[in-house]
Amino acid sequence: MEQNKRKVEFNILKNDPVDGHKGYGVGSLSLENVTPLLIDVAEKEVWIDPQVMHARSKTERGVRYVKSLDELLSQYPEEDTKKYWVIWVVLDRNPEGPYYSGIAACELYINRPARRGYKSMPQHVNYMDKAIKGHIIVDHMDQACKTKLGEFLKQYDEEIWKRSSEEFQKAFMNNL
Repeated sequence: MEQNKRKVEFNILKNDPVDGHKGYGVGSLSLENVTPLLIDVAEKEVWIDPQVMHARSKTERGVRYVKSLDELLSQYPEEDTKKYWVIWVVLDRNPEGPYYSGIAACELYINRPARRGYKSMPQHVNYMDKAIKGHIIVDHMDQACKTKLGEFLKQYDEEIWKRSSEEFQKAFMNNL
């Protein structure tokens, strides 16, 4: 018996929750259009994981975070520590349809045997905010992961990719 697995998708633009409302909540950021992705650097695997938004992804579950990457690498075996990229992807809509409007990549390190990890929470929050505001922050990624991410975004929906800015597309490719 084959189970139907739900395909995880990007959050597609919803209505503004405070549309027309001038009171409580106005000026706050909406996370409805933000979709978190994970990249396993060693495996070069990319996937959508909505649970990353609340640090409850399968990758992060059961992990306690230490204060610095140096602390993680000095106290626990470096060969057991895996690097991931957490990617904040934002969709927006123009008259032609949805497009990728912003993106930012943050590092995440997990030592599964020790159940410890490291991520810079201020960086994650600031980069998510910048992605929401339309920034493209992927220059610090290694080229292999950046290319894999670009391929994933393009293959996910070629129409969304085509509607995205030239600056967005150029951030990922030499040959895409």
